[in-house]
Amino acid sequence: MLYPQITLKAARVSAGLNQKDAAVALGISKSTLINYEHGKTVPDWNMVNKICKLYDIPADFIFFGS
Repeated sequence: MLYPQITLKAARVSAGLNQKDAAVALGISKSTLINYEHGKTVPDWNMVNKICKLYDIPADFIFFGS
C-alpha cells in the first residue's frame, strides 16, 4: 500500500510547533531535532513513536530521508 510521504519538518510545522517547543515536548535538545529533520541522524523507534504521537501522524507517513 502506498502512503503519502511527509518530511519530519513538514509534520512538525503541520502540528503547529516550532523546533524549540517540539524538542522540549520530546525531551531532546533542539540540535537533536534539527539533526533528525536534516537526515543527519535517525531517531530510534521509541522516539519515532513519541514524534508520531506529538505530531498526530502515523509513522508510515513520515519520510526520514536526506
